[in-house]
Amino acid sequence: MAAFETELKKLKYEVLKEVAILAKEDKLTQEEIDNIPYSIIKGEKPKYRCCVYHERAIIKERAKLAAGYVANGDKPSALVKAKDEDQIMYIIEAACDRCPINKYTITEACRGCLQHSCMEACNFNAIYKVNGRAYINQDICKECGLCKGACPYNAISEVMRPCKVACPTNGLAIDPNDRRAIINKNECIDCGACMSACPFGAISDRSFMVPVINKLKNKEKVYAVIAPAIVGQFGREVTVGQIVAGLKELGFMEVMEAACGADAVAAHESMEFVERMEKGDKFMTTSCCPGFVSYIEKKFPDQVDRISNTVSPMIATGRLIKEKEKDATVVFIGPCTAKKSEVRRDNLKDAVDYVLTFEEIEAIFGAYNIQVEQLKDNEINDASALGRGFAEGGGVSAAVENYIKSKNINIQFNPVKISGHNNLRKFMLLAKNGRLPGNFFEGMMCEGGCIGGAAAVCDQKKTKALLNKFSKESKMQQVVSNDKIKEFEGIQLNK
Repeated sequence: MAAFETELKKLKYEVLKEVAILAKEDKLTQEEIDNIPYSIIKGEKPKYRCCVYHERAIIKERAKLAAGYVANGDKPSALVKAKDEDQIMYIIEAACDRCPINKYTITEACRGCLQHSCMEACNFNAIYKVNGRAYINQDICKECGLCKGACPYNAISEVMRPCKVACPTNGLAIDPNDRRAIINKNECIDCGACMSACPFGAISDRSFMVPVINKLKNKEKVYAVIAPAIVGQFGREVTVGQIVAGLKELGFMEVMEAACGADAVAAHESMEFVERMEKGDKFMTTSCCPGFVSYIEKKFPDQVDRISNTVSPMIATGRLIKEKEKDATVVFIGPCTAKKSEVRRDNLKDAVDYVLTFEEIEAIFGAYNIQVEQLKDNEINDASALGRGFAEGGGVSAAVENYIKSKNINIQFNPVKISGHNNLRKFMLLAKNGRLPGNFFEGMMCEGGCIGGAAAVCDQKKTKALLNKFSKESKMQQVVSNDKIKEFEGIQLNK
């Protein structure tokens, strides 16, 4: 199995694994969940926090989320089952450091100049002089940043909480009473950027492991759809075929590549693009990244009609499975927390029942004592190289361009390929103002694409080359040559 890159990832794995073991053994009771903190944090010597009591309180909240319950709550000891409409991302209140930092601070670089441009720039009289040097009254400061822009010496430092910096929608606020981070559910797009950014592990996603494990125990018809980014997640030497073998050992009836659906999506989205351009549209955005779609809906609502109406590869593959096996349970396995929200959309609920992250499936393997690196390779070859390339920034554009060329369609295809929320905002503003330098906008919320997902086990720097190798191993190098596309005839590929 993959080595843990950080103590935080190891801790999260241990909690998920303990919950998975309880679910497997039908012991997921209030009492057993209460015991998890003591099985993980042993003795009375703290390892991460001020005391073991604090550490155990955090573990308890993690365990609740892992078991599908709501974190925090008025009664910390109570287990409150989450509803479908409840949020995916949660602040673990006990874990939040409450970051006692001021956004703007006068540094030693201040020269105590006569002009004091910082004082003139401040509209709230929050800056005053002491012995000729500037100081900020933090009780008055509104953190507008005008003083920083005015200082000729760059003597005013700007420090922001990492969770707030990472949030693409400004959906993360600070409680004015105790400085604890708060998620605004109406603004959150469940991308998990804040979860990745918080160095204290104070933000986590709610898990759907338990219902999946229950269905596997009952030997129901459970199908797995794996994202191509899965390559390298459980060790450099572990093949995708060995992961497939591990999933089947868990009880999954069949395993399909989401990249199979990506091939069908590329073909469908290509024709949608051609139709839109012939109609006179200026540009079209991709729709396979649920974080990007939600981002446009919340921050650029006037651009929603520019979003492709084609479903994501996950939804396409799920619908294919459901068409063949009406009573199948479909579980998507990937690095993305936003996928947990995508499957709850009213027009997409028919395709995929549950989403598990790579972190969660690794913990389930651990709970069942499955060493995937020791299993015999179970070859899988559902998709083209370009379909697998959807996992990386620029992959969708490459597949669409390939399909358009293969059909000899005479139309200008000028893609803009952007990953990471900072650049997405910049180019969405350009698009909004009619200045997008292209007509096909591929947007990926995570830096580098899906391989940079918030719930990946291994960093993309370690898995990128493995993904490229996995793509090249495909027997089908072009989307158009993939016979799998024919399987999607009759499958609804519109949202």
